[in-house]
Amino acid sequence: MTLDFAPLAEHIADALLEASPELAADAGDHRFDDRLPDLSPDGVLADVNMLRDASGALSQVDPDALDEAERVDHAILSSLVDRRLFELSELKSYQWDPLWHNPGTLLHALLARPFAPAEQRLHSLARRLAQVPDALATARGVLRDCPRIHLETAVGQFAGTAALVRSELPQLLAQEPGLADQVQPLAQQAVAALEEFSTWCARQVERGDGRSPRLGRRLWEAKLWYTLDTELTAADVLKRAQENLRRVTEELREVAVALEGGAADDATVRRALDRLADSHPDDATIIAAARAAVADTTAFVRQHDLVSLIDDPLVIEEMPEFSRGVAVAYCDPPGALETAQVPTFYCISPTPAGWSPERVRSFYREYNHHSIKNLTVHEAMPGHFLQLAHGRRYRGSTRVRALGRSGTFTEGWAVYAEELMVANGYGGLAVRAQQLKMQLRMSINAILDQLVHCEELSEAEGMALMLEQGFQEEGEAAGKWRRSLLSSAQLSTYFVGWAEVSEIGRARPDGVSVRDWHDRMLSYGCPPPRHLRALLGG
Repeated sequence: MTLDFAPLAEHIADALLEASPELAADAGDHRFDDRLPDLSPDGVLADVNMLRDASGALSQVDPDALDEAERVDHAILSSLVDRRLFELSELKSYQWDPLWHNPGTLLHALLARPFAPAEQRLHSLARRLAQVPDALATARGVLRDCPRIHLETAVGQFAGTAALVRSELPQLLAQEPGLADQVQPLAQQAVAALEEFSTWCARQVERGDGRSPRLGRRLWEAKLWYTLDTELTAADVLKRAQENLRRVTEELREVAVALEGGAADDATVRRALDRLADSHPDDATIIAAARAAVADTTAFVRQHDLVSLIDDPLVIEEMPEFSRGVAVAYCDPPGALETAQVPTFYCISPTPAGWSPERVRSFYREYNHHSIKNLTVHEAMPGHFLQLAHGRRYRGSTRVRALGRSGTFTEGWAVYAEELMVANGYGGLAVRAQQLKMQLRMSINAILDQLVHCEELSEAEGMALMLEQGFQEEGEAAGKWRRSLLSSAQLSTYFVGWAEVSEIGRARPDGVSVRDWHDRMLSYGCPPPRHLRALLGG
């Protein structure tokens, strides 16, 4: 029996949204704003059974009988279901990664985004806060043999979530003071539970190392396959990343000679990058530098007619504490199902309070004024912010693309945007040098990701790769080493996404303007690049 796809897809979408409050919040569906994920054994078993049923039903749909758009949606939904099934039944991160249990993102979504009146958000927030103690008790029950680096990161992140509730809740309650007696006791209990969990994580660290954070080749390659949704194998990714590292190194040497003079070698590259790094912001000025860069890049995109602009609100702010410790910056957009006019957040993390002055200086030499311009291209304009704003306008016969946003396409477009801007002269040779340095970093990210999880790459070897071949500052390299251990497969999305999106960009048909081609590339939501090629006509 062949099932009709659209009603089945909508049924599965509702099941996925109900099972995952995080997916619902990310998509902009507020029906489940009063819930936290159920990561108890019974809750996980129920989700696994739902996902198996969904996978079986999708296998009864004949993709060849669908039109191109629904054929792509069928593939995306099948991949989303199978990826979640793999995560819960094989990878089982919730059993060893305490970061999976942090409610900070779900609490922040209610505190920070004015998608509904304060009263409605506070009622949902109260119910979520009431669940925090039990959710963290569940976490302590299911977590076993956690890697030291995940526990160390969790200590800061859970303390950051407690600080978020203490600092942000009073501002929301000021709009509805009549709810204070109901919400504040729940908040106090939640804060106490979060701080207790942070302490629990610290005690686990003191007991000694847990399991290795490295996945091993079998699990890592499986996760890579689900994450990338590409036809490339792991061996293909590694080989191409190493080849790109060599190619970009030669280009950077040529730019360094133009900036600095001398021989086309690594010594000249270091001199040029060192001089550029001398102009840098600090903790007090980093946000202002990012805001100036957003204005600058927006004007450039408009002047050169590179892609259609969208007048959605963008807030540039300091990264909340509960999110720190993994990435330096991120773009947090409203979901594709969001109906309210709410902002996208472009967040940058300042340096941690305990860092030495030397390490702080190293960090900001890496994220110097020229680098911040390139970072802003990636995170905001015309990178993530603009691309995701275009993607939210897509409407299909189902909600599949609102749920199955491809990280490979999203990161690939952002790196392609960096290349696009400097190719049109943005920032001159100074930003070009930083963009090429980011290309080196992107290639090294993919190499590091695979060698860390599959080949037991040592920290010394990883640091040498980043410092010597990537020309990175020590602080950036140390942070990326932590990130390679804290995450898996995601660091490869930049390189693979760029390789595939830039190939599509170069395939612009004769007679089609640059802006019109880019608008078409962004008009289908955020599908994996291999599906975007099909949607664009091959």
